[in-house]
Amino acid sequence: MTQLRQRMSEDMEVRNLALNTQLSYLQQVSLYARHFGKSPDLLGREDIRTYQVYLTNEKKLSPGSIHTAIAALRFLYSVTLERDWAPEEVLPLPKKPQKLPIILSAEEVQRFLGCVLDVKHHAILTTCYAAGLRISEAVQLKPTGIDSQRMVIRVEQGKGQKDRYVMLSPKLLEILRDYWKLRRPKAWLFPGDRAGQPITRGAVGQACAKACDLSGLSKPVTPHSLRHAFAVHLLEAGADVRTIQLLLGHRSLATTAHYLRIATNKVCATSSPFELLPRPAPTVPPAAKPQYF
Repeated sequence: MTQLRQRMSEDMEVRNLALNTQLSYLQQVSLYARHFGKSPDLLGREDIRTYQVYLTNEKKLSPGSIHTAIAALRFLYSVTLERDWAPEEVLPLPKKPQKLPIILSAEEVQRFLGCVLDVKHHAILTTCYAAGLRISEAVQLKPTGIDSQRMVIRVEQGKGQKDRYVMLSPKLLEILRDYWKLRRPKAWLFPGDRAGQPITRGAVGQACAKACDLSGLSKPVTPHSLRHAFAVHLLEAGADVRTIQLLLGHRSLATTAHYLRIATNKVCATSSPFELLPRPAPTVPPAAKPQYF
């Protein structure tokens, strides 16, 4: 490990950045250095610009991937190397396209969950929908986090390293109790194949893809699709946006408000002006004259 890499790693640790963020930043800076074959502290503003053009035009990375690379370089140059550049000028962020998620209906969620055959996979995917959890939060659940007295689930150190409580559905509690009687998990509610480790996100993703194929649904389904469905179904049932924000663990209310553009009770609240028009009778086209030549 070079001295610069060690210093950057320490800078991230003292700021308590998430482990995945630290690993991602180190990987991005390593790719940047290997592209030029030089240490980053020997590279300047023009090199950064050249690298951004390379990521966009040659690598053809998505705006989200470029955002990650730029965030890593911003941290390196502004924090570790203490350059006096304005990060937003030297490292501008590309505009992200705003895409809306594809939402499963309640019937489609039920159909999908009915095709998850393994009891552990069924329990964790049901939890993702019933409590609106991120997959990273669901795999880290512990049996002690299921509070049947208060009917809540304790999510420890979710995104942003924040704890929160979400509702525990009585139906979900029954499913988790049946699962617990069969598997008797100890340290982790959903243990993985490795002793002492929780189930991996990849394993849950594979189980999700298998169930999606079995269900025959035309919509794509991922564990995060169930979280989206949780939010939209709550909104359509009359829950306010602020409550949904707290349940989802969103830092900004604006993030939760995006679901207002998807919920049918918001989008379809106003009738189309086409409904005000009288329905015209179909016009019968005149018979075509025969052509003799």
